[in-house]
Parts: sequence; structure tokens; C-alpha cells
Amino acid sequence: MTDAIVVLVTTPSADKAAELARTLVEENLAACGNILPALRSIYRWEGKVHDEPEALLILKTRASLFDALRERIVALHPYQVPEVLRLDVAGGHLPYLEWIRDNTRPSP
Repeated sequence: MTDAIVVLVTTPSADKAAELARTLVEENLAACGNILPALRSIYRWEGKVHDEPEALLILKTRASLFDALRERIVALHPYQVPEVLRLDVAGGHLPYLEWIRDNTRPSP
């Protein structure tokens, strides 16, 4: 197991995903954000089934920064209940894992 994690965040548009990614990277809460711009989400919200276009933001960061990252996403996100899912990274290319560590702020 490593300290690296992947965080998934759905957004209403690729532009909103880019705005979130830029802020989180500038604040050193994430080393990188990848945006998948064409996503279709079918979900239940407030008793109704919705079918909406969305974008997926994939963030790479440290596990020790997850709480701060989640709080910042929730503060910036336009959704009332944003998706913020943490996926622990069991292993990976060591130089890339070190790059994530080196490009995020030290643990609080």
C-alpha cells in the first residue's frame, strides 16, 4: 500500500471540472487532475430518475490530504451532494508515486 490515492468527482461540465482541478492543484491538495469530458449519469435524486451529461474529474493526491481535499471540493462544488470517492492505490510506478508526493503539500 502507498500513501497515494485517486479521488473521483463528477461535475456538471468539463469547464467546472477544470476549474476545480486548477484550484486543487494550485493549492497543492492534488498533484494532478484528469478530466473525462463526456459522461452520462443516470441516477435517482429527490425521488426522480435523472439522465444528465456530466464530466468526471480524476484527482491524484496523498491519503493524508483526503479530508482537506474533500472539504475543499464540497466548498467549491455546485452540487448539493457532490460525489467525492476515495480509491486507495495499492501500488504503482515508484517514480510516479514519488511525483504525487513531491507535488502535494506535506500532511497536516
